[in-house]
Amino acid sequence: MSLKGLRSVSLFTAAFAIGVFCAGCGGKHARAVNLVGSTSVQPFAEFLAEEYLTAHPTENVEVQGGGSTAGLQAVINGLADIGMCSRSLTEEESPKFTATVIARDGLAIVVNQSNSVTTLTTEQLRGLFSGAIRNWKEVGGHDGPVRPITREEGSGTRESFVHLVMAKERISKSALTQESNGAVKELVKGDSAAIGYMSLGLVGKELKAIRVDDVEASRENVLNHSYKLARPFLFVAQGPLRPDAQRFMDFVLSKEGQQALESEGLVRAQ
Repeated sequence: MSLKGLRSVSLFTAAFAIGVFCAGCGGKHARAVNLVGSTSVQPFAEFLAEEYLTAHPTENVEVQGGGSTAGLQAVINGLADIGMCSRSLTEEESPKFTATVIARDGLAIVVNQSNSVTTLTTEQLRGLFSGAIRNWKEVGGHDGPVRPITREEGSGTRESFVHLVMAKERISKSALTQESNGAVKELVKGDSAAIGYMSLGLVGKELKAIRVDDVEASRENVLNHSYKLARPFLFVAQGPLRPDAQRFMDFVLSKEGQQALESEGLVRAQ
């Protein structure tokens, strides 16, 4: 599986519009099924598209990242059939879209493999990311600085983390901001002082996922609701989907599609 504001969203949608236009020039298909949005959902959607196209070679599905907010904006602007979102919709957003849960994902708290810390409370996490806790020895680790890694504004992963962990506290301005799960992974992998958060399904063996409130970050614990840092993965649309987009959505929600997502570390939608 291959794995900031209004201005950046506008630039993204403009660039994507050019891509959509060019994709239809001289190709076999007049228009692909276009998915845009969350970089957490993106690799899983790409995997699903590969599986789907293997069985349906005459179809055409294209997947691009950009963040959850950019995905919603692309749907509003008619630049995507489906927006990929890695957080729940807000009260303001909900009436505007039809949201389908395609899977559930744990939000893993990750540190370098050399870090001796194995478990943290939600309160300690809040302190580490707000800047109230600045040394690992304050939470049972080595004597050294804490380097929090966070996601960019508009990221569904960041919004889920803020909702689930930060309460009324803000993420420290000194936290290093990255724009994808992959970038967070690379930084934490190379920095013994770092701590970040990312999709559980993408952690792999290169990082250490911390127990939160003494509960292991695992697919089983997301499924049984004992691991509290969990969020939905959504496919979001406006109104009825085009027939080819609906066929892809039906595949994603089918037994075959759900088993494919489970094989990649996610929890089935139902």
